[in-house]
This record gives sequence, C-alpha cells and structure tokens, in this order.
Amino acid sequence: MSKATIKFNFKQKKVLITGGTSGIGEATAVAFVNSGARVMISGRNRDRAEGIIHQLGNAPGSIDFVQGDISLSEECNRIVAHSNKTLGGLDIVVNCAGIIYHATAEETSDSQWNDTMNVNVSGMFYICRAAIPILKADGGTIVNIASDAALTGSRHLTAYCASKGAVLQMTRAMALDYANDGIRIVPICPGDVDTPMLRGEFRDRGIDAETGLDESARGVPLNRVCSAEEVAHMVLYVASDSARFITGYPLVLDGGNRA
Repeated sequence: MSKATIKFNFKQKKVLITGGTSGIGEATAVAFVNSGARVMISGRNRDRAEGIIHQLGNAPGSIDFVQGDISLSEECNRIVAHSNKTLGGLDIVVNCAGIIYHATAEETSDSQWNDTMNVNVSGMFYICRAAIPILKADGGTIVNIASDAALTGSRHLTAYCASKGAVLQMTRAMALDYANDGIRIVPICPGDVDTPMLRGEFRDRGIDAETGLDESARGVPLNRVCSAEEVAHMVLYVASDSARFITGYPLVLDGGNRA
C-alpha cells in the first residue's frame, strides 16, 4: 500500500485536531505539521501525544497537545479556548475522535449506547459549537470524520451507525447555517480504515488483525482497506484552497463500494 506524501502548503495555518493521538487523527496531525501548519492535538493519552510530538520535532510546522474528554461540553470549551489562545487563532478544525462497539441492538448496553453518542455525536457538536464563533472572524474550515456507516447500515454496529448518521446530518445542517460566514463544514465518510480502532474491533470479535483486514478487503473493489494516511490526504485537500467550493456534501473513501 502506497503512503506517498501529497504536498500541501499550510504554513502558519492554525489547526485543532480531536482524537489526534491515534489512527486518522494522528495521521492527519502528521500530515498537517509536515505541511507547515501549527497544530494542536487533543485526546486522553498524554504518553501517545508526547511520542507524536517527539517524532515531529524537526518537521516544518509545530505541534502541541491539550488533554481533555470531549464527551463533556465544558472540556470541549476549554480545549477550543486553549487552542485559540496558544495558536493565536484557529483556521481549521478536524474532528477525528470516535469510538465503536461491535454489537447488535440487543447486545448494546445503555453504557455503550451513551458512550457512543457522547463521544461521536455530542463531543463533535460541542467542539464545533465552541469553534464556530472563532472561525467567523476570518472564515475557516471544519472537517468532520463520519463513516460509510452514515450512508448504509452495517451488521452488529447499531450504535455506531446511528452516531455516524447523526454526524452526517449535523454537518450538513451546520454547513448551510454558516456558509455565509465563510465557514466550510465538510463530512468525510471513509470505509474500513486500518487503524488501532479497527484492529481493536477485530480483537473484540475474536479475529486477528491480518485476518480481519483480509476479510474486509474482500468486499472492496480496490481489494484493500483504506489507510489512515489516505484519509489524512483527503482532509488536507478539503482544508486547502483547492476545495474552497466544497461544503456540506459527504466525500466518500470506500474503494469503489458505492460505484
């Protein structure tokens, strides 16, 4: 699988990324910093964050970390305020944080349902709500990571599908509300992506990672799952001036599943 770098110039752009310590969020942070951006990642795992910061010590841009729990509105307000103050503003917000439980409706506990909605939907909403007044000053871009599970159902993912459907509709509504303020808000809907979250889902099902990836790839016309780097490249494109007429409509990375 190719991980060739795609060149963008985000020199001195100020970027907040939730879920920035793993998976799509980490790949997106690396891509932005290597494109010259000043990045703030948020998450719960300080050790992971410090490892990423060390890895990017000689990159063209810069990176910092703010710890927080996005399922709480006051934490989201603090994360956004800290990022705005530390970076000297915000140009781009990328909502990558998410969780998944592999369960049918009967198997989904109240706790699992509430956790999924609190992180995947409410947390994203709280971050957007806090960031929009800042972005109104000069315009900007919000990228919300949804899923192909927002477009069609998936077996044994009741709560996750519900949450990602909500993300998609919420993003569409906000894109319409704030277009006149110069804020573009774009949902990205990847299919299966090779991330720690997907590999953890395989483990929960009693399947080793390579077997799970091979199983997922068999259903994809391009014969593989997406990489986190490929999603990151799409995020950077959406945040760039090349995509300045794109807002509200879902961009799908599914390897041809919906062709």
